[in-house]
Amino acid sequence: MTAGFIRRPAARGKVIAAARSWLGTPYHDQQSVRGVGCDCLGLARGVWREVVGPEPFPIPPYSRDSGETGPREVLAEGARGCMIEVEAGDPPPGALLMFRMRERAIAKHVGILTDTGTMIHARERLGVIEEPFTQAWRRRLAFAFLYPQPRRR
Repeated sequence: MTAGFIRRPAARGKVIAAARSWLGTPYHDQQSVRGVGCDCLGLARGVWREVVGPEPFPIPPYSRDSGETGPREVLAEGARGCMIEVEAGDPPPGALLMFRMRERAIAKHVGILTDTGTMIHARERLGVIEEPFTQAWRRRLAFAFLYPQPRRR
């Protein structure tokens, strides 16, 4: 076990409610302040803080290039250290979804699946929105993870 959380899934409803509380937050690159500004990773980080507790490690600066290629799936590697990986082909509600926005690119976009067939994510011109988890999004899905439970004190 790692300090601060237990590798058992957090309550899905709590994850989804936390994500919905960010709806309408404006887009702001590399930020994570509900109601003020965030990008897609900032949304995921904010949900972590609300559901699990303090972030497990600092996030280094990252590029916005959705076509970036490389030998490492940096987002997925980071998530594997503190989240619970699940089958991307059939992710459950409350899962953090990771997408490849271009063929052969590394996963660079994230969103949270709801219990109504939608996902919550931050888009550059729209901010944090909830939209249908369509076939187009499903084709881009590369990884899925569950938030862990916070450690009881």
